[in-house]
Amino acid sequence: MNRIEERFARLQRDGRKGFVVYIGAGDPDLEATRQLALAFDGAGVDVLELGVPFSDPLADGLVNQLAAQRGLDSGTTPARVLETVAAIRRDSQIPIVLYIYFNLVHRIGLETFITDAAQAGVDGLLVLDLPPEEADLYEALMRAAGLCNIYLVAPTTPEDRVAYIVKRGAGFIYYVSREGVTGMQTQIADTIGAMTARIRAHTDLPIAIGFGISNPEQAKAVAQAADACVVGSAIVNQIATHGRSPELVPRVTQFVAEMVQAVKGR
Repeated sequence: MNRIEERFARLQRDGRKGFVVYIGAGDPDLEATRQLALAFDGAGVDVLELGVPFSDPLADGLVNQLAAQRGLDSGTTPARVLETVAAIRRDSQIPIVLYIYFNLVHRIGLETFITDAAQAGVDGLLVLDLPPEEADLYEALMRAAGLCNIYLVAPTTPEDRVAYIVKRGAGFIYYVSREGVTGMQTQIADTIGAMTARIRAHTDLPIAIGFGISNPEQAKAVAQAADACVVGSAIVNQIATHGRSPELVPRVTQFVAEMVQAVKGR
């Protein structure tokens, strides 16, 4: 088992829910990303998703689009993100997923990127725009490297396609709880329970629910319906607010810790 599988197995043994954080790598710079990763580990975050900056992040709303642009402006490249993961690994074994668009992987070369990611200490990839029908080689290379290929299921995904997707995934299934792009919402979707049950009928993989979770109350409610919740835009917005302030890491970590406590009852 890699770190993602080990973490979810431990959560299941302990009867606890997982908390997954998404941030844009290189926002405001890669040293801040490294420091935030270590602080999140200390705060009880179970999985860290690092968004690799891309010029056309089609699955993302404005908050994460701006984070990607700040990452690009700070000189963040896929190679430098992997260097940062390797630096995190010197001090932490927090499971790390790269949230990435296929153009970047294709440009570097599929086998090269996956090999380099594994060597750096990445545990899984969530390639936003790679459909499983086109992913035979990708999945084979991921398995050979010991990495989890994580797939998305949406509220509009038909039953037969849910079954197809989850059978090809590894690590966990990411349920996108809302149609559209990433972003903060004032309330969670009322279809979460029913849709999670539909997914669960086809897989024993952990289910993590994301898109739109903005505060501790929402995080707690969502986690009760699945194995983990994912919070991104609300945290990215905190990073945007504090920017290069000396208070960036403690302020953002406190924001995250309050949601961790709500989910885990710590």
